[in-house]
Amino acid sequence: MNAPMKFAGQGRVYLAPEQVEEFGREIDQIREEVMNDLGKRDADYIRRLLRVQRGSEVAGRALLWAGVLPPAWLAGTTLLSLSKILENMEIGHNVMHGQWDWMKDPRLSSGDYEWDNTCPANQWKHSHNYVHHTFTNIVGKDRDVGYGILRMSEEQPWKPIYLFQPLYNAVLAATFQWGVAFHDLEFERIGKDKSRAEALKQYNEILRKASRQVAKDYVFFPALSGPLFMFPMAGNFVANLNRNLWSYMIIFCGHFTDGVEMYTEDEAENETRGQWYLRQVLGSSNLEGGRTFHILSGNLSHQIEHHLFPDMPSNRYAEVAPKVQAVCRKYGVPYNTGRLGKQFGSVMKRIVRMALPGGGGREQAAAA
Repeated sequence: MNAPMKFAGQGRVYLAPEQVEEFGREIDQIREEVMNDLGKRDADYIRRLLRVQRGSEVAGRALLWAGVLPPAWLAGTTLLSLSKILENMEIGHNVMHGQWDWMKDPRLSSGDYEWDNTCPANQWKHSHNYVHHTFTNIVGKDRDVGYGILRMSEEQPWKPIYLFQPLYNAVLAATFQWGVAFHDLEFERIGKDKSRAEALKQYNEILRKASRQVAKDYVFFPALSGPLFMFPMAGNFVANLNRNLWSYMIIFCGHFTDGVEMYTEDEAENETRGQWYLRQVLGSSNLEGGRTFHILSGNLSHQIEHHLFPDMPSNRYAEVAPKVQAVCRKYGVPYNTGRLGKQFGSVMKRIVRMALPGGGGREQAAAA
Protein backbone atom coordinates (compact mmCIF):
# COMPACT_ATOMS: atom_id res chain seq x y z
CA MET A 1 0.00 0.00 0.00
CA ASN A 2 2.46 2.62 -1.16
CA ALA A 3 -0.29 4.99 -2.37
CA PRO A 4 -2.22 7.02 0.21
CA MET A 5 -5.55 6.00 -1.34
CA LYS A 6 -7.16 2.61 -0.83
CA PHE A 7 -10.45 1.59 -2.40
CA ALA A 8 -12.99 0.02 -0.05
CA GLY A 9 -16.40 -1.33 -0.86
CA GLN A 10 -18.10 1.35 1.25
CA GLY A 11 -16.22 4.27 -0.31
CA ARG A 12 -12.70 5.53 -0.77
CA VAL A 13 -10.16 6.24 1.96
CA TYR A 14 -7.83 9.16 1.32
CA LEU A 15 -5.06 9.25 3.89
CA ALA A 16 -1.69 10.90 3.58
CA PRO A 17 1.25 8.76 4.80
CA GLU A 18 1.55 10.77 8.03
CA GLN A 19 -2.17 10.27 8.71
CA VAL A 20 -1.82 6.52 8.25
CA GLU A 21 1.00 6.42 10.80
CA GLU A 22 -0.95 8.58 13.26
CA PHE A 23 -3.88 6.21 12.80
CA GLY A 24 -1.53 3.36 13.67
CA ARG A 25 -0.22 5.13 16.77
CA GLU A 26 -3.74 5.64 18.09
CA ILE A 27 -4.55 1.96 17.52
CA ASP A 28 -1.31 1.03 19.31
CA GLN A 29 -2.33 3.18 22.27
CA ILE A 30 -5.65 1.32 22.59
CA ARG A 31 -3.78 -1.98 22.69
CA GLU A 32 -1.23 -0.83 25.26
CA GLU A 33 -3.90 0.44 27.64
CA VAL A 34 -5.60 -2.96 27.72
CA MET A 35 -2.50 -5.14 27.81
CA ASN A 36 -1.16 -3.14 30.76
CA ASP A 37 -4.44 -3.62 32.62
CA LEU A 38 -4.81 -7.41 32.45
CA GLY A 39 -5.49 -9.04 35.79
CA LYS A 40 -7.90 -10.87 38.04
CA ARG A 41 -11.16 -10.07 36.23
CA ASP A 42 -9.73 -11.48 33.00
CA ALA A 43 -8.42 -14.61 34.71
CA ASP A 44 -11.76 -15.09 36.48
CA TYR A 45 -13.56 -14.80 33.14
CA ILE A 46 -11.63 -17.52 31.32
CA ARG A 47 -11.60 -19.89 34.31
CA ARG A 48 -15.35 -19.50 34.72
CA LEU A 49 -15.79 -20.20 31.03
CA LEU A 50 -13.68 -23.35 31.31
CA ARG A 51 -15.94 -24.60 34.08
CA VAL A 52 -19.06 -23.91 32.02
CA GLN A 53 -17.61 -25.62 28.95
CA ARG A 54 -16.45 -28.72 30.79
CA GLY A 55 -19.63 -28.93 32.85
CA SER A 56 -21.69 -28.76 29.65
CA GLU A 57 -19.66 -31.55 28.11
CA VAL A 58 -19.99 -33.86 31.13
CA ALA A 59 -23.72 -33.20 31.49
CA GLY A 60 -24.30 -33.53 27.76
CA ARG A 61 -22.51 -36.85 27.44
CA ALA A 62 -24.25 -38.20 30.56
CA LEU A 63 -27.68 -37.30 29.17
CA LEU A 64 -26.85 -38.93 25.84
CA TRP A 65 -26.30 -42.22 27.61
CA ALA A 66 -30.02 -42.00 28.39
CA GLY A 67 -30.69 -40.86 24.85
CA VAL A 68 -33.38 -43.47 24.26
CA LEU A 69 -35.60 -40.89 26.00
CA PRO A 70 -36.17 -38.03 23.49
CA PRO A 71 -35.97 -35.18 26.07
CA ALA A 72 -32.66 -36.57 27.38
CA TRP A 73 -31.26 -36.91 23.85
CA LEU A 74 -32.28 -33.37 22.90
CA ALA A 75 -30.89 -31.86 26.13
CA GLY A 76 -27.68 -33.88 25.86
CA THR A 77 -27.12 -32.92 22.23
CA THR A 78 -27.78 -29.24 23.02
CA LEU A 79 -25.33 -29.21 25.93
CA LEU A 80 -22.67 -31.07 23.95
CA SER A 81 -23.13 -28.63 21.05
CA LEU A 82 -22.69 -25.73 23.48
CA SER A 83 -19.54 -27.33 24.90
CA LYS A 84 -18.01 -27.88 21.46
CA ILE A 85 -18.82 -24.35 20.31
CA LEU A 86 -17.34 -22.77 23.43
CA GLU A 87 -14.22 -24.95 23.26
CA ASN A 88 -13.68 -24.31 19.58
CA MET A 89 -14.45 -20.60 19.44
CA GLU A 90 -13.86 -18.82 22.75
CA ILE A 91 -11.35 -21.20 24.33
CA GLY A 92 -9.31 -23.21 21.81
CA HIS A 93 -8.94 -20.61 19.07
CA ASN A 94 -8.08 -17.82 21.51
CA VAL A 95 -5.80 -19.90 23.74
CA MET A 96 -3.74 -20.89 20.68
CA HIS A 97 -3.35 -17.21 19.85
CA GLY A 98 -1.49 -16.82 23.15
CA GLN A 99 -4.19 -14.62 24.66
CA TRP A 100 -3.90 -16.28 28.05
CA ASP A 101 -0.19 -17.14 28.20
CA TRP A 102 0.36 -14.30 30.69
CA MET A 103 -1.54 -16.32 33.32
CA LYS A 104 1.07 -19.14 33.30
CA ASP A 105 -1.78 -21.65 33.61
CA PRO A 106 -0.82 -24.94 31.87
CA ARG A 107 -4.45 -25.47 30.84
CA LEU A 108 -4.30 -22.23 28.86
CA SER A 109 -0.81 -22.44 27.35
CA SER A 110 -0.71 -21.71 23.62
CA GLY A 111 2.30 -24.00 23.24
CA ASP A 112 0.61 -27.06 24.74
CA TYR A 113 -3.10 -26.68 24.03
CA GLU A 114 -4.71 -29.27 21.76
CA TRP A 115 -8.29 -28.46 20.84
CA ASP A 116 -11.38 -30.58 20.17
CA ASN A 117 -10.96 -30.48 16.39
CA THR A 118 -9.64 -32.75 13.67
CA CYS A 119 -6.93 -30.19 12.80
CA PRO A 120 -3.65 -30.57 14.74
CA ALA A 121 -2.98 -27.44 16.81
CA ASN A 122 0.52 -26.90 15.39
CA GLN A 123 -0.77 -26.87 11.81
CA TRP A 124 -3.60 -24.51 12.73
CA LYS A 125 -1.16 -22.09 14.35
CA HIS A 126 0.88 -21.99 11.14
CA SER A 127 -1.97 -21.59 8.65
CA HIS A 128 -4.04 -19.28 10.84
CA ASN A 129 -1.90 -17.45 13.39
CA TYR A 130 1.02 -16.86 11.03
CA VAL A 131 -0.18 -16.98 7.41
CA HIS A 132 -3.69 -15.57 7.77
CA HIS A 133 -3.01 -12.95 10.45
CA THR A 134 0.16 -11.74 8.76
CA PHE A 135 -1.16 -11.60 5.20
CA THR A 136 -4.84 -10.94 5.89
CA ASN A 137 -6.86 -10.77 2.64
CA ILE A 138 -3.80 -10.58 0.37
CA VAL A 139 -4.82 -12.69 -2.62
CA GLY A 140 -2.07 -15.20 -3.36
CA LYS A 141 -0.62 -15.02 0.18
CA ASP A 142 -3.59 -15.49 2.53
CA ARG A 143 -4.93 -18.98 1.83
CA ASP A 144 -8.03 -18.21 3.91
CA VAL A 145 -9.29 -16.21 0.90
CA GLY A 146 -11.49 -18.98 -0.45
CA TYR A 147 -9.69 -21.74 1.49
CA GLY A 148 -8.25 -23.06 -1.77
CA ILE A 149 -11.65 -24.02 -3.21
CA LEU A 150 -13.80 -20.86 -3.30
CA ARG A 151 -13.38 -17.75 -5.41
CA MET A 152 -13.99 -14.83 -3.04
CA SER A 153 -12.21 -11.99 -4.85
CA GLU A 154 -12.15 -10.65 -8.40
CA GLU A 155 -8.34 -10.89 -8.21
CA GLN A 156 -8.70 -14.68 -8.24
CA PRO A 157 -8.82 -15.91 -11.86
CA TRP A 158 -12.22 -17.37 -12.75
CA LYS A 159 -12.53 -21.08 -13.64
CA PRO A 160 -15.64 -22.98 -14.80
CA ILE A 161 -15.58 -25.08 -11.59
CA TYR A 162 -16.50 -21.95 -9.64
CA LEU A 163 -19.99 -22.09 -11.15
CA PHE A 164 -20.65 -24.86 -8.65
CA GLN A 165 -19.18 -23.11 -5.61
CA PRO A 166 -22.57 -22.30 -4.01
CA LEU A 167 -23.08 -26.08 -3.82
CA TYR A 168 -19.70 -27.14 -2.52
CA ASN A 169 -19.68 -24.15 -0.18
CA ALA A 170 -22.62 -25.83 1.60
CA VAL A 171 -20.54 -29.01 1.94
CA LEU A 172 -17.66 -26.95 3.36
CA ALA A 173 -19.99 -25.42 5.95
CA ALA A 174 -21.25 -28.81 7.15
CA THR A 175 -17.75 -30.36 7.28
CA PHE A 176 -15.87 -27.24 8.32
CA GLN A 177 -13.52 -28.90 10.83
CA TRP A 178 -12.35 -31.25 8.08
CA GLY A 179 -11.67 -28.36 5.72
CA VAL A 180 -9.65 -26.75 8.51
CA ALA A 181 -7.81 -30.03 9.13
CA PHE A 182 -6.47 -30.29 5.57
CA HIS A 183 -5.99 -26.56 5.01
CA ASP A 184 -2.31 -26.38 5.95
CA LEU A 185 -1.36 -29.21 3.58
CA GLU A 186 -1.34 -26.58 0.79
CA PHE A 187 -2.02 -29.06 -2.00
CA GLU A 188 -1.17 -26.52 -4.69
CA ARG A 189 2.44 -26.31 -3.42
CA ILE A 190 3.16 -30.05 -3.22
CA GLY A 191 5.82 -31.05 -5.72
CA LYS A 192 6.75 -27.41 -6.32
CA ASP A 193 8.17 -25.51 -3.36
CA LYS A 194 6.85 -28.06 -0.84
CA SER A 195 8.24 -31.58 -0.78
CA ARG A 196 6.05 -34.65 -0.79
CA ALA A 197 7.87 -35.84 2.34
CA GLU A 198 6.84 -32.71 4.22
CA ALA A 199 3.25 -33.08 3.03
CA LEU A 200 3.21 -36.76 4.03
CA LYS A 201 4.42 -35.87 7.53
CA GLN A 202 1.62 -33.34 7.89
CA TYR A 203 -0.92 -35.80 6.50
CA ASN A 204 0.10 -38.43 9.07
CA GLU A 205 -0.31 -35.85 11.87
CA ILE A 206 -3.80 -35.07 10.60
CA LEU A 207 -4.64 -38.76 10.35
CA ARG A 208 -3.56 -39.39 13.96
CA LYS A 209 -5.46 -36.39 15.31
CA ALA A 210 -8.60 -37.09 13.28
CA SER A 211 -8.54 -40.77 14.30
CA ARG A 212 -8.53 -39.79 17.97
CA GLN A 213 -11.43 -37.39 17.42
CA VAL A 214 -13.51 -39.94 15.52
CA ALA A 215 -12.77 -42.67 18.09
CA LYS A 216 -13.74 -40.39 20.98
CA ASP A 217 -17.04 -39.18 19.52
CA TYR A 218 -18.20 -42.22 17.56
CA VAL A 219 -16.64 -45.23 19.30
CA PHE A 220 -15.55 -44.70 22.91
CA PHE A 221 -18.39 -42.62 24.39
CA PRO A 222 -21.16 -44.39 22.42
CA ALA A 223 -19.75 -47.78 23.51
CA LEU A 224 -20.37 -46.82 27.15
CA SER A 225 -24.10 -46.98 26.35
CA GLY A 226 -23.88 -50.62 25.32
CA PRO A 227 -26.75 -51.61 23.04
CA LEU A 228 -28.04 -48.02 23.06
CA PHE A 229 -24.85 -46.75 21.40
CA MET A 230 -26.72 -45.26 18.42
CA PHE A 231 -28.21 -42.49 20.57
CA PRO A 232 -24.95 -40.93 21.83
CA MET A 233 -23.38 -41.54 18.41
CA ALA A 234 -26.16 -39.53 16.76
CA GLY A 235 -25.89 -36.85 19.45
CA ASN A 236 -22.17 -36.49 18.83
CA PHE A 237 -22.77 -36.25 15.09
CA VAL A 238 -25.34 -33.47 15.49
CA ALA A 239 -23.15 -31.62 18.02
CA ASN A 240 -20.21 -31.67 15.60
CA LEU A 241 -22.49 -30.52 12.77
CA ASN A 242 -23.82 -27.65 14.88
CA ARG A 243 -20.28 -26.59 15.80
CA ASN A 244 -19.18 -26.76 12.14
CA LEU A 245 -22.10 -24.69 10.84
CA TRP A 246 -21.79 -22.10 13.60
CA SER A 247 -18.03 -21.63 13.27
CA TYR A 248 -18.34 -21.45 9.46
CA MET A 249 -21.01 -18.76 9.68
CA ILE A 250 -19.15 -16.61 12.22
CA ILE A 251 -15.80 -16.87 10.43
CA PHE A 252 -17.20 -16.17 6.97
CA CYS A 253 -19.15 -13.18 8.30
CA GLY A 254 -15.90 -11.76 9.65
CA HIS A 255 -14.03 -12.02 6.35
CA PHE A 256 -16.27 -12.08 3.27
CA THR A 257 -19.13 -9.61 3.68
CA ASP A 258 -19.81 -6.82 1.21
CA GLY A 259 -17.43 -3.95 1.87
CA VAL A 260 -14.55 -6.19 2.97
CA GLU A 261 -11.47 -5.26 0.94
CA MET A 262 -9.12 -7.71 -0.76
CA TYR A 263 -5.53 -6.82 -1.66
CA THR A 264 -2.94 -7.67 -4.26
CA GLU A 265 0.61 -8.50 -3.20
CA ASP A 266 1.87 -5.25 -4.74
CA GLU A 267 -0.55 -3.18 -2.66
CA ALA A 268 0.71 -4.67 0.59
CA GLU A 269 4.42 -4.58 -0.29
CA ASN A 270 6.71 -2.80 2.20
CA GLU A 271 3.75 -1.68 4.30
CA THR A 272 4.31 0.15 7.59
CA ARG A 273 2.71 -0.72 10.92
CA GLY A 274 0.02 1.88 10.30
CA GLN A 275 -0.71 0.44 6.85
CA TRP A 276 -0.91 -3.05 8.33
CA TYR A 277 -3.50 -1.82 10.83
CA LEU A 278 -5.45 -0.13 8.04
CA ARG A 279 -5.49 -3.38 6.05
CA GLN A 280 -6.82 -5.29 9.06
CA VAL A 281 -9.70 -2.85 9.51
CA LEU A 282 -10.63 -2.69 5.83
CA GLY A 283 -10.29 -6.47 5.47
CA SER A 284 -12.63 -7.44 8.33
CA SER A 285 -16.23 -7.04 9.45
CA ASN A 286 -18.03 -7.22 12.79
CA LEU A 287 -21.30 -8.69 14.02
CA GLU A 288 -23.64 -6.92 16.41
CA GLY A 289 -25.37 -8.74 19.28
CA GLY A 290 -25.58 -9.28 23.01
CA ARG A 291 -22.99 -10.61 25.45
CA THR A 292 -24.02 -14.26 25.10
CA PHE A 293 -23.83 -14.02 21.32
CA HIS A 294 -20.32 -12.55 21.52
CA ILE A 295 -19.14 -15.32 23.84
CA LEU A 296 -20.59 -18.05 21.63
CA SER A 297 -18.86 -16.47 18.63
CA GLY A 298 -15.53 -16.63 20.46
CA ASN A 299 -15.75 -12.83 20.32
CA LEU A 300 -14.95 -13.19 16.62
CA SER A 301 -18.08 -11.10 16.25
CA HIS A 302 -15.42 -8.43 16.92
CA GLN A 303 -13.35 -9.62 13.97
CA ILE A 304 -11.92 -6.15 13.33
CA GLU A 305 -10.55 -5.97 16.87
CA HIS A 306 -9.33 -9.57 16.69
CA HIS A 307 -7.37 -8.84 13.51
CA LEU A 308 -5.89 -5.72 15.09
CA PHE A 309 -5.09 -7.40 18.42
CA PRO A 310 -4.93 -11.20 17.97
CA ASP A 311 -3.09 -11.74 21.28
CA MET A 312 -5.45 -9.55 23.34
CA PRO A 313 -7.80 -11.58 25.63
CA SER A 314 -11.06 -11.83 23.73
CA ASN A 315 -13.23 -10.69 26.63
CA ARG A 316 -11.75 -7.19 26.11
CA TYR A 317 -12.83 -6.81 22.47
CA ALA A 318 -16.29 -5.47 23.33
CA GLU A 319 -14.58 -2.86 25.53
CA VAL A 320 -12.15 -1.63 22.87
CA ALA A 321 -14.51 -1.84 19.87
CA PRO A 322 -16.09 1.62 20.46
CA LYS A 323 -12.60 3.13 20.80
CA VAL A 324 -11.45 1.54 17.54
CA GLN A 325 -14.63 2.70 15.83
CA ALA A 326 -14.04 6.25 17.11
CA VAL A 327 -10.51 6.27 15.66
CA CYS A 328 -11.83 4.98 12.34
CA ARG A 329 -14.50 7.68 12.31
CA LYS A 330 -11.87 10.34 13.03
CA TYR A 331 -9.82 9.33 9.97
CA GLY A 332 -12.73 8.47 7.68
CA VAL A 333 -11.91 4.75 7.65
CA PRO A 334 -14.93 2.44 7.03
CA TYR A 335 -15.86 0.27 10.02
CA ASN A 336 -17.92 -2.63 8.70
CA THR A 337 -20.48 -3.88 11.24
CA GLY A 338 -24.03 -5.24 11.16
CA ARG A 339 -26.46 -7.84 12.45
CA LEU A 340 -25.82 -11.52 11.74
CA GLY A 341 -28.64 -11.89 9.20
CA LYS A 342 -27.52 -8.89 7.17
CA GLN A 343 -23.85 -9.84 7.19
CA PHE A 344 -24.44 -13.49 6.39
CA GLY A 345 -26.75 -12.52 3.54
CA SER A 346 -23.98 -10.39 2.04
CA VAL A 347 -21.54 -13.32 2.34
CA MET A 348 -23.90 -15.56 0.37
CA LYS A 349 -24.30 -12.79 -2.18
CA ARG A 350 -20.52 -12.60 -2.62
CA ILE A 351 -20.22 -16.38 -3.03
CA VAL A 352 -22.86 -16.39 -5.77
CA ARG A 353 -21.43 -13.29 -7.47
CA MET A 354 -17.88 -14.64 -7.48
CA ALA A 355 -19.09 -17.92 -8.96
CA LEU A 356 -19.67 -16.01 -12.20
CA PRO A 357 -17.01 -14.65 -14.58
CA GLY A 358 -15.87 -11.17 -13.54
CA GLY A 359 -17.80 -11.10 -10.31
CA GLY A 360 -18.77 -7.42 -10.44
CA GLY A 361 -15.80 -6.48 -8.31
CA ARG A 362 -13.48 -3.60 -7.67
CA GLU A 363 -13.04 -2.44 -11.25
CA GLN A 364 -16.77 -2.12 -11.91
CA ALA A 365 -17.40 -0.35 -8.60
CA ALA A 366 -14.46 2.00 -9.13
CA ALA A 367 -15.69 2.88 -12.60
CA ALA A 368 -19.17 3.59 -11.22
